[in-house]
Amino acid sequence: MRVFDTLSASVSFVVFSLFCLVKTIFSLPLCQQNLLKMKKLFFISFLLLALQMSAQQMLVGTYNIRYKAWNDSVQGNQWQKRCQVICDQVNFMAPDLFGAQEVLWGQLQDMLKGLDGYDFISVGRDDGQRGGEHEPIFYKKDKFKLLDHGDFWLSETPEKPGLGWDAACVRICTWGKFAMKAGEQKRHGLFNRRKKDEQIVFYYFNLHMDHVGVVARREAAKLVVQRIRQMADGYPVILTGDFNVDQTNEVYSIFTKSGLLKDSYEAARIRFAENGTFNNFRPELLTNSRIDHVFVSPQTHVEAYGVLTDSYWTRDDVDDALKGTDAPQEISFDSCTRRNPSDHYPVFVKLKL
Repeated sequence: MRVFDTLSASVSFVVFSLFCLVKTIFSLPLCQQNLLKMKKLFFISFLLLALQMSAQQMLVGTYNIRYKAWNDSVQGNQWQKRCQVICDQVNFMAPDLFGAQEVLWGQLQDMLKGLDGYDFISVGRDDGQRGGEHEPIFYKKDKFKLLDHGDFWLSETPEKPGLGWDAACVRICTWGKFAMKAGEQKRHGLFNRRKKDEQIVFYYFNLHMDHVGVVARREAAKLVVQRIRQMADGYPVILTGDFNVDQTNEVYSIFTKSGLLKDSYEAARIRFAENGTFNNFRPELLTNSRIDHVFVSPQTHVEAYGVLTDSYWTRDDVDDALKGTDAPQEISFDSCTRRNPSDHYPVFVKLKL
């Protein structure tokens, strides 16, 4: 399995080094052994630390940004402002890669102008070109080389646009095969100075499953698992998207019981998730349901998982400035409405391949 090549080499190096060290210790006089035993502990710690550093650290995410809809603007959720907040949020978090959903072509161009250092892959779900929503994968172009990419539709005819099963909308999955650029690999420690044929390679899949069709969601999940099994060939996999099923649904278990994927929420060492991932544009709502997921390969270490509930404010039509209590009186407040930049919260995950 390619994913274990470098790890196996690193482990072999550690084991061989320890063997040599122990052999040397016990060949010396007793008076020198205590001192060298202390040195051995230090050396072991160093080797284990170096081995840990050999794993590639990465920040990834999923973000359903909500398509640009006329009725949203009427209710005060204008795309121009939402786009600015979304891009500022992403730029601050600086994920290495992230999948987005419901992105119309015009919105895609707006995001590219606002995002810092990203390229993308995607096609429109309606015609395989620009028509309809895109499910793009954004990636830092200075960190990754795109080796291959493609798309398939979540339907009985995955190679061409069309409705699947009982779906209400045409649905698509976009995928990319990426390699870490050489300069980035060397930044992460001794054991990552690999030969050309040992570069860090992984697959990234991003999708949006149907919000209505029960059969469509179940069959789409089976199709995605099948494609991952056929394509990934032992490489690490990251699967993100709006799945329109939460962690209690049978479709969720199609992914987690496949043997190919695990939920980063469940696997995370550190978790910051005070809400679910769908908010309906209403910051006051609370849910336990997570319908936006980040799945990763079983061997991937998940360091941290977060659902980010950042929001922004629009001023109400009120003239009077407000003053706080127990605060300097030069501080004035405006009456505002708190808004979310999308009807979904983004999920960001820190992991090690």
